[in-house]
Amino acid sequence: VKICSPAQYRRASASRRACLIARFNFIYAKDRLDAEICLKKFICDIEMVQRIIYVAVLESFRAARKAFWKIKISVKQTLAACHCGGPASLEVAVLSYIACHKELFDVCCCVQEVVCCMNMSPKLPCPADIDFNVINCFIQELCCLAFSMQTLIPPLDVAYGIDGELFKRSTYYRSCDSDFTAPFVAYHVWPALMENGAVIVKGEVVTRK
Repeated sequence: VKICSPAQYRRASASRRACLIARFNFIYAKDRLDAEICLKKFICDIEMVQRIIYVAVLESFRAARKAFWKIKISVKQTLAACHCGGPASLEVAVLSYIACHKELFDVCCCVQEVVCCMNMSPKLPCPADIDFNVINCFIQELCCLAFSMQTLIPPLDVAYGIDGELFKRSTYYRSCDSDFTAPFVAYHVWPALMENGAVIVKGEVVTRK
């Protein structure tokens, strides 16, 4: 593994970071709507459909982050045996190795974990005949994206919102069917993308009184 400093790694991964952010925006603009179309075949309530999509994003990032840390521990133990640099350079070497060997990530297992969590989620009281595997491709794309985002320094992640929270213009856009005078979030449509606690891409919410 080529050894470089954290600063060098940040510069080298700048273009990859830009591509991942662009991919996040594309999923929001295109894949999210395709997933909504799939769900609308089974669910007439658009609010429930949007809630399902939102939970799918959060669960995909959670599952991918969990898988990443397991792989990271394993790779670090392997590389530490032959690494000559300090802790910082070892960390960079580990991230670089994982970024170049995406086959280490079992995306199918991650997708199934997401679907299982969604089936058990109390926030999604859907009819029993709904199988969240209908948006399998959407979840898979999110898992792959979330995993790749963990290899950046610093990593990118999504913000977790709470129904009823105060609407923040710096974090969210209002959905077109919102009450634009309402100060509180009724529910979330899409999460904001964060980096070191700062909003990189705004999310979308519905506000109602």
